[in-house]
Amino acid sequence: MDKFALILVIIGAINWGLIALFSFDLVAAIFGGQLAIFSRLVYGLVGLAGLYCITLLFDERERVD
Repeated sequence: MDKFALILVIIGAINWGLIALFSFDLVAAIFGGQLAIFSRLVYGLVGLAGLYCITLLFDERERVD
């Protein structure tokens, strides 16, 4: 679950970077506009993944080097 959430957050970060630098929304371009159901689904999943990743900040797992 952690890796899936991280992948979605990375997709969102790349999309926001493209919006900031080039005014290009990759998700909207792929799925047919910002209001298309698939675009809204991706935006929602990215948002939920971002909220989930907040929990990773407080995770006390032991690191394996």
